[in-house]
Amino acid sequence: MGEKEIIETSTREDLESSGSSFSTIDPVAEKKLVRKCDIRVVPILFLLYVLAYLDRINIGNAKIEGMPQELKMKGNDYNVALLVFFIPYILLEVPSNLILKNLDPPKWLSGMMFICGILAMCMGFVKTKQQLIAMRILLGVFESGYYPGCLYLMSMYYKRDELLKRYTAFYCSTHIAGSFGGLLAFGFADLKEKGGLSAWQWIFVGEGLITVVTSVVAFFFVAPWPQDAKWLTAEEKDLVFRRNEEGVRAAKMNRMSLRIFGRVARDWKIWCGVGMYMGVCTTGYSQSFFVPTFLSEFGYSPSEAQLHTIPLFAVSLLLSLFIAWLSDRQKHRYGFIIFGILVSTIGYSTLLNQEHLSRSVKYMALFFLLSGCYTVLPITMCWMNNSVGGHYKRGAAMAFQIGFGNIGGIIGSNIYQSKESPRYQTGFGTGLGMLWFCGFCATILFFGLRRENKKRDQGLRDDRLKLSKEEQEVLGDDHPHFRLWRNSVLCHGSVCH
Repeated sequence: MGEKEIIETSTREDLESSGSSFSTIDPVAEKKLVRKCDIRVVPILFLLYVLAYLDRINIGNAKIEGMPQELKMKGNDYNVALLVFFIPYILLEVPSNLILKNLDPPKWLSGMMFICGILAMCMGFVKTKQQLIAMRILLGVFESGYYPGCLYLMSMYYKRDELLKRYTAFYCSTHIAGSFGGLLAFGFADLKEKGGLSAWQWIFVGEGLITVVTSVVAFFFVAPWPQDAKWLTAEEKDLVFRRNEEGVRAAKMNRMSLRIFGRVARDWKIWCGVGMYMGVCTTGYSQSFFVPTFLSEFGYSPSEAQLHTIPLFAVSLLLSLFIAWLSDRQKHRYGFIIFGILVSTIGYSTLLNQEHLSRSVKYMALFFLLSGCYTVLPITMCWMNNSVGGHYKRGAAMAFQIGFGNIGGIIGSNIYQSKESPRYQTGFGTGLGMLWFCGFCATILFFGLRRENKKRDQGLRDDRLKLSKEEQEVLGDDHPHFRLWRNSVLCHGSVCH
């Protein structure tokens, strides 16, 4: 590509040429618009991700229904099957989000989910562990672009201080997947021996079929880019644009080249976001994959273990929604991340000393562990998005954070070794350490943003205003008029403080 620039397709020029101004926004019209976006944008993405996450983690439910025995899996074979998913998933997320800018979201997002559903069904017909591993690799390839693509799409409809509630609502699909995954696994397992399929095979086939059917219907409901949304009037499209520009008006990055991409990749804020996400993802993924195993080893039967996963994810759902609402209300992120880490630490500390504990106490520890983790996850993503500006940079930052942060999935796939069952000292210890690594990165980001905002308030970054107009247009959040999200955002004119 060299230095050749890819000019983004945007409605900015159309809106400005038509006389659109950044006048005061009518609060009544804005409230109506947000309500419409809440109905048309988030719910269908939420539903599809419930199914996508189910197809990713239902291998944990299949494990306790006899899959390892039938596929002759030994030692770390199960860990390998988990790990291989993340290799293409990590490598392809950044390219996917950069490609998405020039594609139609309904086709791209629903198409990926259709293929993922087919692959999930295929896992129900594998005969060897090698075939299972191959299917997991392909699942990682085709699911890689969905999650960051959804976050990117939502960020084009909402303001910075509105995003966390929507991101959390979207991410709560993982809680729903965890809860309903146990319920669906319980139901499909009852079909064992019907059609010549075992219980674990029915779990893959049944849940994959649901994804296939839903993705076909979803094609007609996934929101396009705001400028292409037929359900928005011309006035509402203008309002979406002005709201999106209001908080980051100086922070444009509407062209992309290798030089600009290099500056994005060197941004310390993005790597803090990667570290936060990686740290908490180690717990998030490992618990999704291994909670059914833990419950089985606590003494529950396979069917009881499937059903006991439901309350764990339901409680974490309620807590994360409440914390998201409170965080947006307070316009604060850092303190709530530390709170969630402390809650999970209680669970980890209990399980690290579980030798003489009852089954009920160990089950209670899982409530603390999951609730704290799933409270932190959406906040780390939203805080990162709040702290970058510019169309391309926002998309690239999300993909970097989620893509490289999913290295936590590789770690989480390998820390629970069967030879350490049932205490899993390495697994619980590593998970706890990675959570506090998340807290360390969050602390650096918090104080780093405060220091950078202070410099901008003092005019110490105003030398960038001497750059040419063309160079200023690609500064993104490096523009001296852009204020990085630390506690709150208050916008006056074209400057956010």
